[in-house]
Amino acid sequence: MRFLANTNFPFMRYKWAFIGVSAVLLAASLFSLFLGKGLVLGVDFAGGTQLTLRFNDEPDILRVRRALEALKLGEVTIQRFDEAGLNEILVRMQNPEAEGDFTKAMLDALEREFDVPEAAVHLNRDGADAIRDALVQADPDDIGGSVERRREHYQPMADALLALRKERGILKGAADLERVTALSPAVRRFFSSDAVFGEFAMLAADNVGPLVGKDLRNKATLAVVFSLAGMLVYIWFRFQLPYGIGALAALFHDVLITLGALSFTQREMNLPTIAALLTLVGYSVNDTVVIFDRIRERLKLERGSPLPALMDKALNQTLSRTVITSGLTFIVVAALYLFGGDVINTFAFVLLVGILVGTYSSIYIASPVALGLTQLFERRREAKRRRR
Repeated sequence: MRFLANTNFPFMRYKWAFIGVSAVLLAASLFSLFLGKGLVLGVDFAGGTQLTLRFNDEPDILRVRRALEALKLGEVTIQRFDEAGLNEILVRMQNPEAEGDFTKAMLDALEREFDVPEAAVHLNRDGADAIRDALVQADPDDIGGSVERRREHYQPMADALLALRKERGILKGAADLERVTALSPAVRRFFSSDAVFGEFAMLAADNVGPLVGKDLRNKATLAVVFSLAGMLVYIWFRFQLPYGIGALAALFHDVLITLGALSFTQREMNLPTIAALLTLVGYSVNDTVVIFDRIRERLKLERGSPLPALMDKALNQTLSRTVITSGLTFIVVAALYLFGGDVINTFAFVLLVGILVGTYSSIYIASPVALGLTQLFERRREAKRRRR
């Protein structure tokens, strides 16, 4: 089945109207980027520490913010994470002026705020090695002998405990320890008397220093710039220079409007966002190349025909493919955006905006720019011939 067969839309007739729409969108994007709120740089680019925490009960965001802002280490951003019933939050502390990992300081501040008592073992915070070393020191099973011998004995218990914590997200009490069959009765008694569970568990921690963040920003910018330049060179050699410039204009159009959407919605700019932008560049240029290839085919078959009419015919012949491909991709990305969770929500948002803008720009930005430049170059060649 073929959709939109035998259409005859006069695309080039209305090119200036749609270029005007694009000009308004570009102006709004540039205003938001440089005079408005600007881009929200994530920890990847600004530098700082990011923690993913799960609480036993509904987290008190005000108390979390109060505890972390009291450290005066940087700007604190708190975001609810995943499903509401999981009681998870994402905490970011941006410190673009200071080097160092502030994970411990942040966890200590939260434990003080939520009155977590001091103990030999923090079952929802300590890693497997820390739990093992606490057991080695206390030696509840009376293994005795060398430290290495005790480590070999207690390491499987610590690993099993961490495996359960990873599976459940947080250990809520002694009843959860009954699920760990690797624990001996003496170790369970030791945990009951000398360990604390606390109010929250740390699921993940990321830290990026300001120098690394600056380096990542520079590399991300270069990645986007080089990808655009590579597309220009590729299309220039495959077609002609006017088509290469047209494709590049469409790509700049797509990237700037997508960045403007990120700035307007104040979504975080991080490495996955850059990956989405690069995906958008590849997707958009693929659609443009298909259209340009059909234009080149029509030029060979209908030599001497007006170029605007040939472009209209090529655009109508590829319209079915464009709508089906972009439509199906849009449906998949929309499902990711709606049901994929917070981790890939911004990635999907970039692709949603990019697919809409990229499909439109292949028709009303890349093709009109290529048309205008081709006509300009032809007029210049004709003027040179007349002067001779």
